[in-house]
Amino acid sequence: MADRNAPAGPSGVERPIAGEPTACGWGSDVAAEMLRRLGLRYLALNPGASFRGLHDSLVNHLGNRDPQMLLCLHEAHAVAIAHGWAKVAGTPMGVVLHSNVGLMQGSMGLFNAWCDRVPVFVLGATGPVDAARRRPWIDWIHTARDQGALVRDFVKWDDQPASVPAMIEAMLRAAQIAATPPCGPVYVNLDVSLQEGSLPKPPALPDPSRHRAPSAPLPATADVARAAALLRGARRPAIMMGRCGRSPEAWAQRVALAEGLQAMVLLDLKAGAAFPTDHPLVVAPPAQLLSSASAALLREADVILALDWIDLGGTLRSAWQGEEISARVIQLSPDQLSHRGWSMDHGALPPADAFLLCPPEAALPLLLDALGIRDVPSAPPALPPRVERRLPREAGAPIDMPILAEALQLALAQQPVCLVRQPISWGGSLWHFRHPLDQLGGDGGGGLGAGPGLVVGAALALLDAGSDRMAVGILGDGDTLMGATALWTAARYRIPALIVVANNRSNFNDELHQDRVARDRGRPTANRWIGQAITDPDVDIAALATAQGAVGIGPLDCPTQIDAGMTRAVAAVRAGACVVVDVRVKAGYDAGTAASMMTRSHQG
Repeated sequence: MADRNAPAGPSGVERPIAGEPTACGWGSDVAAEMLRRLGLRYLALNPGASFRGLHDSLVNHLGNRDPQMLLCLHEAHAVAIAHGWAKVAGTPMGVVLHSNVGLMQGSMGLFNAWCDRVPVFVLGATGPVDAARRRPWIDWIHTARDQGALVRDFVKWDDQPASVPAMIEAMLRAAQIAATPPCGPVYVNLDVSLQEGSLPKPPALPDPSRHRAPSAPLPATADVARAAALLRGARRPAIMMGRCGRSPEAWAQRVALAEGLQAMVLLDLKAGAAFPTDHPLVVAPPAQLLSSASAALLREADVILALDWIDLGGTLRSAWQGEEISARVIQLSPDQLSHRGWSMDHGALPPADAFLLCPPEAALPLLLDALGIRDVPSAPPALPPRVERRLPREAGAPIDMPILAEALQLALAQQPVCLVRQPISWGGSLWHFRHPLDQLGGDGGGGLGAGPGLVVGAALALLDAGSDRMAVGILGDGDTLMGATALWTAARYRIPALIVVANNRSNFNDELHQDRVARDRGRPTANRWIGQAITDPDVDIAALATAQGAVGIGPLDCPTQIDAGMTRAVAAVRAGACVVVDVRVKAGYDAGTAASMMTRSHQG
């Protein structure tokens, strides 16, 4: 049993009793060695008999180091933690999923990572493919003829190698493909017999640096020239900042390009921080969906530069309301390389008068040079602006999202944070972003339950990098309750993080849908809460966190409580704890989000 008084952080827990050093005597030893050579620091998993051989190799062959196992209480949380890690680190983290049943549990997480274009390295396992080696009953129900088919339509690549040399190659290829833009999850399934087979002698292991992911392709010179000519001739250019790189250098290049063109800038909360939100060129706060005001501004543009904007075609159609799109469109995105026939996550097909099939970061230096823009700032992005208390704290009044955001920022006192996730009720004007790690965007797939795991994974990546940023997630109550046991992993491995639950005691998004349907049909809207309200009994989310070893605060249900509650929470995270604050908020959306949701609801 690990020492519970071990130092803070994952490195201080779960060290096995040292045995005699051994060579790679088993198939799973080779798999473990390859994980180490691939540079995977952690493996999130929920144990399963199908990878008992690999589990032994990780503990007794590698000593539970590089990679270290992170025990999770649900496979979906394991994938979400790896997803959150990759959103910060930009590199894959490992996951192991037990057999077909674990893969099915983790499949929503894989879909999220797929839609978010995030690299995740997943090892699977299956019962013996050789039927003669299967135990009665259990090995039969945990063995699939083509297990990868369960997720093949939303992973970049999968394989089920039949020998140790094939396993080595599959792991190298998977790591390479996962990290090649557009990134995504990969899945390698290991037959239990392959793991548990003894080896006559250890195989020679390759150098993974000779199989690293390639650099992003550069666009053709003619395409760059075409895009530059369109921008040079624009009278009212617009830049739509979508999925962009998180390096400060790429951030500075985007600022230089916008300033050089004096282009209006639109931002997307789903894609994460890509540009300073308080810059004078930003024409509207970042949002989940295009507001009517932003759509009107976009229609004024004569040239639009889209930097890997999520569903560019759908956004342009929404802005032009079915009319012909009058602006010239320049698209910088590699996303077409991930488009498949099963999922519609590619969005509507946009027009493109210049199409540069590469990540924005690959083309921006070429565009800047072609446009003669050479004044790229070298100073690091500034801290968030200081927030002053402006909103009243009235006893008996409801807590709304602006009060929650203000109280949290006052408690943080300008400490750099990484906002991992916000609920759909979040207004883009509530928080300014001045660094690419200030905000990470959405979960990709638009489901619920990933939020806690994403926060834990992002917090682990920040901890591992020695960053002083605090991982903060502002989650809905439904998202938190579906993913709550991810909190145990944070507590177990001493991962400091702050989760603030904007708890409206309802599946409120669906209340709005029911409201719209009832109004369309001339039926009572007062019934919209039925089958939606998470009340009677209310769930004690703070107690749920405390029961798992985290610090639970709340419920806070009055504005006069919130400043002290947030101050206590921030202090506890700074001391190394995972903290959950249950804030009972007023049910509702800001006006822009509500209007967008109603439009979307009406359109189906």
